[in-house]
Amino acid sequence: MKSLTNAVDTTQRVEAARERLERVEPWTIALAAASALVAFLIILPMFWLVWQASTVELSRAYDLIVSSQTARITANSIGLLLFVTVCSILLGVPLALLTTRTDLPYPRFWTVVAALPLVIPSYIGAIAFTGMFGSGGEIDSLFGMSLPRIDGLSGATFIITLYTYPYVFLTTRAALLSMDSSLADAARTLNAGPFEAFRRVTLPQIRPGIAAGALLAGLYAISDFGTPAFMRASVFTSRIYWEFSSFNVEYAALLALQLIAIVAVVLVIEAGIGRDEDASGGGDTGSTIRLGNWKWPAMGFVSGLGMLTLVVPVAIFTNWVFRSEGDRIPAYELDLGITVSSVNPLEGFGIAIGDGWGIIYNSVHLAAIAALVACVFALPVAYYSGRANSFVSRVFERATYIGFAVPGVIIGLALVFLGTRTLPSLYREGIWLLVFAYVVRFLPQAVGTVRSSVLQVDYQTIEAARTLNAGRFEAFRRITLPLIMPGVIAGGILVFLTTMKELPATLMLRPIGMETLVSLIWNAQDSLAYRYAAVPSLLLILISGLSMIVLLRQEGGKIG
Repeated sequence: MKSLTNAVDTTQRVEAARERLERVEPWTIALAAASALVAFLIILPMFWLVWQASTVELSRAYDLIVSSQTARITANSIGLLLFVTVCSILLGVPLALLTTRTDLPYPRFWTVVAALPLVIPSYIGAIAFTGMFGSGGEIDSLFGMSLPRIDGLSGATFIITLYTYPYVFLTTRAALLSMDSSLADAARTLNAGPFEAFRRVTLPQIRPGIAAGALLAGLYAISDFGTPAFMRASVFTSRIYWEFSSFNVEYAALLALQLIAIVAVVLVIEAGIGRDEDASGGGDTGSTIRLGNWKWPAMGFVSGLGMLTLVVPVAIFTNWVFRSEGDRIPAYELDLGITVSSVNPLEGFGIAIGDGWGIIYNSVHLAAIAALVACVFALPVAYYSGRANSFVSRVFERATYIGFAVPGVIIGLALVFLGTRTLPSLYREGIWLLVFAYVVRFLPQAVGTVRSSVLQVDYQTIEAARTLNAGRFEAFRRITLPLIMPGVIAGGILVFLTTMKELPATLMLRPIGMETLVSLIWNAQDSLAYRYAAVPSLLLILISGLSMIVLLRQEGGKIG
């Protein structure tokens, strides 16, 4: 009874401390104002995009929207979205079941193998497969073998699926690990077969996890720019960029608004499918499904997928690096203004050693600045949202997620309009408009991690500092900031790693004459000199692999 009284008293003190911290004071007003400013800056590019589209005459806008080209682009984009989503589910759900519910040997190792493709940008896989196996690729040229075409819409679907199914795998696996599997065992005791038990018991419980992963895979598919562009697939993202490059900005703006509308519909559908009233938690892992003779085909399935998504691209790029003999490709030299040589590995793919390190520096420099600015922007939003449980704070926080849900090519297009109309001195003359694009795109990664850290801070610790005459700023600097710093650092790392891979915004907004790893890859594919993308692709794969380490550290290293 005494312990219960103490618990109630502690709860009351915590709530009292929370109320005092949330009291409307100048500090709270300043936080709200800073959060409002950040939210406004994030959604500002979308306003400019809508404004640009609204300047198009109604008759011309109607003709563009109902044209046969627009209909084809819409059909291709929706088809890409649907096929990638379905194929990702067909790959991700069985893999999640194999690594959590069966006696598959070495489940931790196969979990890592199944999840690692997520760290490789899909456009890197597109370059590897197209350059090696595509029409006119090396296999075709060397052996004259007639292979299925890896290009167009079907090729984009194939490549994007290979690098997005881990979304479904990870979310479904998390749902399987958290569900009470004894319910499935109970269904088995009532003479329900394995498939019947899965359909009637397991599937309703893990449906929210599947829906969450399918949403991520679908949004990635419809927002991906690099893979459809490399595969010459006519979808919204690639067509928006080509129209922008052709100075047909009116049509590009209208296509961007249509793409935003499709993304909004996808989010609404997922909200209905992914409801979790049927889900139930529990710590009972239940019985393990014995694979028997199916154990070896199951291991072959997972290892084959790992070979296809990881080993093959790395082997192709490595082969291209060591086969480089210093021959010249005029179109590539014209784009970069540098000479091909074979003195060192960097020169072997088209740049001199000094230029190579400069390009690497550009990529790291831009990503580091974007990460720093994102953390600065995220602090007031995350702190205000974590401390003030109000409708206003939630609105400001959710507003920062808009850029993450909108494809990067649309963010780039919107900022092109903003830069050319109001800030011409910044457009392609400095790095700050590009950095702002990165922040708009990836700020939610920092907001999410910082807010999680803020929610873990003990209110009583801050209140104790206040009782010792420490002001709010002093208490924040000496108590709160050190406690939330791990979240700030983790968010900054995530923004850094994601920024390194961002392609469309970099191409559309980078300063004239500045090259980065992703622009180098783009120049290589644009000149059909795929092997000159080998080293920058390998560097991006290496850097992106760090994101998996960050993910595992966020989960305490638990993968199975």
